[in-house]
Amino acid sequence: MHAIELQGIRVSLDGKQVLNDIDLTIKQGDFMTFLGPSGCGKTTLLRTIAGLQQAEAGTITISGREVANGETSFHMEPSKRRLSLVFQSYALWPHMTVFDNVAFGLQVRKLGKAEIREKVSAALDKMRIGELAARYPSELSGGQQQRVAIARAIVTEPDILLLDEPLSNLDAKLRVEMRAELKRLHQELNTTVIYVTHDQHEAMTLSTQVAVFFGGQIVQLDKPRELYKHPKTLQISEFIGNTGMQLNRLEVVVRTDGEGLVWLDTPVALLPLAAGDELEDGTEVVLTVRPEDIRLYESARLGSVAVSVTAVFPSGAETYVQLDAGGQQLMARVIGESEYEPGATLFAVLREDQMNAYEKNTGIRLELTYARHNNEPGESAHEDRLSYTR
Repeated sequence: MHAIELQGIRVSLDGKQVLNDIDLTIKQGDFMTFLGPSGCGKTTLLRTIAGLQQAEAGTITISGREVANGETSFHMEPSKRRLSLVFQSYALWPHMTVFDNVAFGLQVRKLGKAEIREKVSAALDKMRIGELAARYPSELSGGQQQRVAIARAIVTEPDILLLDEPLSNLDAKLRVEMRAELKRLHQELNTTVIYVTHDQHEAMTLSTQVAVFFGGQIVQLDKPRELYKHPKTLQISEFIGNTGMQLNRLEVVVRTDGEGLVWLDTPVALLPLAAGDELEDGTEVVLTVRPEDIRLYESARLGSVAVSVTAVFPSGAETYVQLDAGGQQLMARVIGESEYEPGATLFAVLREDQMNAYEKNTGIRLELTYARHNNEPGESAHEDRLSYTR
């Protein structure tokens, strides 16, 4: 059974349409992340699912029950939807102990004291904060308060757990710790989770599915790996690609010759396309290349481009190397520590099989196949290279 089904959801706030005909199906046990920049509608959709915001059109079905219908103005109240919401702010009662904060929802349901004690203790243990039961929120760190907020959400055993940017107030170290806790919690409880964030790294590491929002619409719904490797539009590519150092962007023009051969004329090389790719001469294309898909060598090899090192950014287990290729700036990522010095000449190979090409005018991804050539002796046969460098 699907956990949640949304059909044609539309929502307006202060006369401005925020969500526009959202269709989405979330399977039972999914960790679904709503990802996008501020103001794109992801939090509004979360609140609409929770029942805190009413949809003016469309239907919402949770576990087979219709909980909202914009056409009939039916709107089931949040407390009957069997879900829990964790806010960006922890929203803990300052005058209550950790135990009482977590127990509050069970007390409202008038459960017995023994059952409440058992369920609260189990929830605190799941979040590994059982020893904090007698403390007050003011005595806790930010990470501890967030664990309490999540314990309070799971203690009622909801069918669905909604998390609205729950880690945004934590420092970098705590964010990493809490990501691991959320991952463990999802695997342990097998609860359906909807997670809102603008942090691409969180979306990639936590989710089973990611819905990318722009302008009140879902522009791509995919598994994290597929989203990262094959963004459907240039807008998505640039948003997803800039999780760390910059995504490399090459402005390209399509060139054809009298023999019907087609080339991509990039600032650093000419890329021949395989037969069958029909692009008109002069078409403007944008190629995107992630830093990890640029390989650096100290000597020239087939398909390599001479580059000059302009800056080196050590980052522990990896090193980012800024390059100049005849005026084109590139960023490469090298695993481990690098001994490269600014001003040094290196030779870069851009992995054609990992590039994404987009028509510049529309931003839509193009399905292109690059022509290959024979590899040099000793080179692996699967490695793609530029066929003709400038």
